[in-house]
Amino acid sequence: MSSVPHADPHAHGVHGELPHEPERATLEGRNKLLAFWLFLGGECVLFGTLFATFMTLRHNTMGGPDGAHLFDLVLVAWATFILLTSSLTSVFAIQAMHGKQVGKLMLWLGITVLLGLGFLGLEVYEFIHYVHEGHRFNSSAFGTSFYSLVGFHGAHVAFGVLWITLLIFQLAKKGLTTVTAPKVYVAALYWHFIDVVWVFIFTIVYLMGKMG
Repeated sequence: MSSVPHADPHAHGVHGELPHEPERATLEGRNKLLAFWLFLGGECVLFGTLFATFMTLRHNTMGGPDGAHLFDLVLVAWATFILLTSSLTSVFAIQAMHGKQVGKLMLWLGITVLLGLGFLGLEVYEFIHYVHEGHRFNSSAFGTSFYSLVGFHGAHVAFGVLWITLLIFQLAKKGLTTVTAPKVYVAALYWHFIDVVWVFIFTIVYLMGKMG
């Protein structure tokens, strides 16, 4: 009885040695993708809870400033543009991975990291401005729910930046293989997820807040 050949999990990223979708070439890679989708389900529950809490408490300002007076939509729009652009660059990274172009893959991942850092810089600037305006974590229920939601998302962005940075170093050391490819693909999915969450934050927190 002939055995079914399996993809070598340690195959190097050279043209012709990897399948078109190396992230799904092994059972381990497919299991990682499945496990990550389950993880994202849990993340959706967490963010859903924070969104519901914010919607309930957003008018409880305890006499302090509300969103209509605090939020600078120009600044937030720039942050949104930067983060959505980073989602596009992560798409380009996956396309480069499927084309076995390791150099371009690392380049697009690096650009994604830089854009993520730019987003975090704007968010830190925004938070410092809010604190000076009297909008603090413990100043009101609005402040607590706002910083819990937006700060929790920012922590996810920071984790994603660190994760992708480590992947770049791993790609530089080990190349593109059926072991590293699923890690890159999962990181890109994670990055898309936090971008989608930000779209909801921009709409529910900032746009609705600005309209009062």
